[in-house]
Amino acid sequence: MDVLEPVVRAYEWGSHDVIARIRGRAVPSSGPEAELWFGAHPSAPSTLQRDGVPASLDAVIAADPARELGEAVAARFGRLPFLLKILAAEKALSIQVHPSREQAELAFNGGRALGEPLYSDDWPKPEIICAISPIRAFAGFREPADAAALLARLDVPRLAPLAGALAAEPTGQRLLATMGELLSWPAEDTASLLAAVVAACGRLAAVPGPDADAAEAIVIVAGDHPGDLGAVAGLLLRHERIEPGEAMFMPAGGIHSYIRGAGVELLANSDNVLRAGLTPKPVNVPELLRVADPSVRVPVLRPRELNPGVWVYDTPVPEFRLYELRLADAPLIAPGEGPRILLCLTGVVKVTDAGGAVLELAGGRGCFVPAGAGAVTVDGAGRVFVAAPGL
Repeated sequence: MDVLEPVVRAYEWGSHDVIARIRGRAVPSSGPEAELWFGAHPSAPSTLQRDGVPASLDAVIAADPARELGEAVAARFGRLPFLLKILAAEKALSIQVHPSREQAELAFNGGRALGEPLYSDDWPKPEIICAISPIRAFAGFREPADAAALLARLDVPRLAPLAGALAAEPTGQRLLATMGELLSWPAEDTASLLAAVVAACGRLAAVPGPDADAAEAIVIVAGDHPGDLGAVAGLLLRHERIEPGEAMFMPAGGIHSYIRGAGVELLANSDNVLRAGLTPKPVNVPELLRVADPSVRVPVLRPRELNPGVWVYDTPVPEFRLYELRLADAPLIAPGEGPRILLCLTGVVKVTDAGGAVLELAGGRGCFVPAGAGAVTVDGAGRVFVAAPGL
């Protein structure tokens, strides 16, 4: 087993204090800390010590994939198939979609053949986020008729034709076309449209009712990203809240944006992201609309207890499975098979492998457990998340 040194991603939407607090630092960071990565993604691999020599986790795995991953995982994926993160959002993230494996393979290989790579790799990027503080998010499209009704209730004259067309043709394709029209609004009228929408949402947010929460979210994201049409496009998306201990699974084609909050996130080991707004990063609206699936629904998940103190968040993908250990008085066997990453969120725990090797983890620390480590016991008090393949 190896203690991992994670990588901090300092994206501008990150929190100054959440990751610092989890890691036991009394002073907030001087800049935003958006994500803490535990994994072997080549753009930001965690580091470890092997025989006193520092190395990156991806290099260690590449040197002996059968030993580190196990033969089944090495044959199926060729690399660690998942990436574990702590995510802390102080501002809204981009409106984004991730492709399926087939879409990623076709686009990546086709783009590479033309010398114009569209995707960063040929992998899908399904993900699950488990809230460790309340999370607000846009998660999937609204039903077309619901989106049309909300646009009409805003009473913004510029949106009336779009609301009417969507009400007359309440289909997923019309919903995608409506989003395309909103995101390609004429530049000379963008500021006026945004001002009218924010004012209308402010009125709805001030009155208790079914629109108040979602309208408030539009006002928030418009303040986070002034002048960005993504705030208007958010009118077509479902607003969701998840409480600590709950989770959301985002499959391929699911459009989403995390607005506020912190969570433990587990995803396939990919960086394929198609963005449409609420970001200074490059956007690709046509490709996002091609990949986005209006039929995707994003239910709130609750964990299932496998054994006393051992919980699993069921997700239908082979790349990962997320488990949680809630330690109190007795040691627990870490679930999952193959390579695993253990992340201690709170408390202090000892991790012991089948050979008797022991590691100690405190809040915000993690370790890599290679496939050959055998049964792993975790003892102490606190919460430990376990990332493992979903095979």
